[in-house]
Amino acid sequence: MSSPPPYPPPLRLESDEYTTVFGDAMVYVIIFLGVVFGLFFAFYQYFQVDQVKVAKRKVGIPGSNADYLLEDDAHSEEIFAKRCADIQAAITEGSTSFLFTEYYYIGWFIFFFSFILYFLLASSDDEWNSDWSTYDVVSDYPNAYWSGREKAPAGRVALCSTCAFLVGALTSLLSGYYGMKIATFANARTTLEARKGISQSYILAFRAGNVMGFTLTSLGVLNLFLLFLVFKAHFKSDWRSLFESLAGYGLGGSSIALFGRVGGGIYTKAADVGADLVGKVEKGIPEDDPRNPAVIADNVGDNVGDIAGMGSDLFGSLAEATCAALVLSAATPLGTSENMVAMMYPLMLSATSIVVCMGTAYVGINLKPPRKMEHVEKSLKNQLIIATIVMVIASYMLTVGTLPYELVGLNIDADGNPKQVRNYEVWYCVALGLVTGLAIGLVTEYYTSSTYTPVKELAESCKTGAATNVIFGLALGYRSTVVPILGIATNIFVCYQLADFYGIAMAALGMLGTLATALAIDAYGPISDNAGGIAEMAGMGEDVRERTDCLDAAGNTTAAIGKGFAIGSAALVSLALLGSFIQSADLSAEDLSLSNNR
Repeated sequence: MSSPPPYPPPLRLESDEYTTVFGDAMVYVIIFLGVVFGLFFAFYQYFQVDQVKVAKRKVGIPGSNADYLLEDDAHSEEIFAKRCADIQAAITEGSTSFLFTEYYYIGWFIFFFSFILYFLLASSDDEWNSDWSTYDVVSDYPNAYWSGREKAPAGRVALCSTCAFLVGALTSLLSGYYGMKIATFANARTTLEARKGISQSYILAFRAGNVMGFTLTSLGVLNLFLLFLVFKAHFKSDWRSLFESLAGYGLGGSSIALFGRVGGGIYTKAADVGADLVGKVEKGIPEDDPRNPAVIADNVGDNVGDIAGMGSDLFGSLAEATCAALVLSAATPLGTSENMVAMMYPLMLSATSIVVCMGTAYVGINLKPPRKMEHVEKSLKNQLIIATIVMVIASYMLTVGTLPYELVGLNIDADGNPKQVRNYEVWYCVALGLVTGLAIGLVTEYYTSSTYTPVKELAESCKTGAATNVIFGLALGYRSTVVPILGIATNIFVCYQLADFYGIAMAALGMLGTLATALAIDAYGPISDNAGGIAEMAGMGEDVRERTDCLDAAGNTTAAIGKGFAIGSAALVSLALLGSFIQSADLSAEDLSLSNNR
């Protein structure tokens, strides 16, 4: 008979001791309503963007057709529409070609890695799982009780984990691709709307960002829940094996994010620097000049790096955080009591956030759009603030209705015994993650926005040369990390004290609780950047270029905010994944100690 694992199993609670306000039906209602509303809202936003038409007939890039040089047509709406359509077509072709090439190699990686993943998992042997029923509960582990059910065979878990990995990878690929498609679909339309005013162009760019944000989050939650339903019918009451298999979904998403974020990021920076160097070498060629052959590559890079890459990155964070919380919940009384409502709390939280972000998007588009150029950045910032405040309130109501009042065994006291965790303490973790995410976004805006002192001082430092500019820029970069690091450290310490690793996982999900809005704001940036480049290449007037530059300046800041969310959530997610590994492997603190010589 094998020895018991060093980490005591969770308490076994009777079903009537672990009741919740919501019933099982509410799980389906909240999750399906959230994702259906999110997908419908994304489609509606796409329909609104499509109302702005660009010419479909290709007549070449600016400068290659004599018609473009006719003075009489300089202000013709038709000519401008043709120019924008041609430039948009070139950017779309470049972006699609890059992603197809990248996805070709990623496809081979997925193919081979799925086999490796399956054989590694199938070869594992958890002996102790079949032996728990032979132990005397009182003498071996006081106050502890295991369900006595045998774990599913390793081969079955390996097959389901591999399937989840493939679904997660495919969802991540689709998230990046459709994000790129809507960005290239909307960039020229944003340029044309800039001829009418700052409000119209802002609304169109933000609508396009909403298409990406709500499509990604809705598909991410929907596919994971559908996998859960399929695996639930397969594993029946073996919740622990079920959620361990679902963890492959997060692995698939993060694997694609690794390629998309790094590959697209390197490309976009190389193209950006290359385009800038042309202006340094060839005198008299301004930024985004149509005579610069690297301008199209620069705009392509914005779409494949800051749109497709960032979309895959944040989808990976969402999938990993949710899977980590599910695995952790299955190894606690939430799993041993077979309480489906409580265990689906992480997914229900993500579905609720979609509905909340829909409300804030409506405010930003219909009720409080910016009327002046100086209001653009403030309007974007208000989106995050409103979404965070509403989500804090909504998450409290969801927590009270979904989790039992007392969750015994989620945490261990100083004597090594399970202690009681109240459901509102789990909500504290979610709320702290939400507030920290907002703080990271606001701090990032402060250090990257031209409205505030740091960027203005950095611009002043250029007067004395490149050396002082580089030094001052590095100093600002180091200083900007202080508040985010302190915030993440506070999250980890407080949430671990409140609800162990499960609390850290919920803090990560809290930080991603405004993901749809954060993604919309992040996608808005490259769309506006492309719109500025198209305005320059199409030869539009200075007033149009001024408006697109205003959108672009705010977009650069919002792109940095998206990176801050990605990094902050990734730090919490990585620790939550470590916690799920510790729970799944039943490791003790002694096993994890670096000073252990065994």
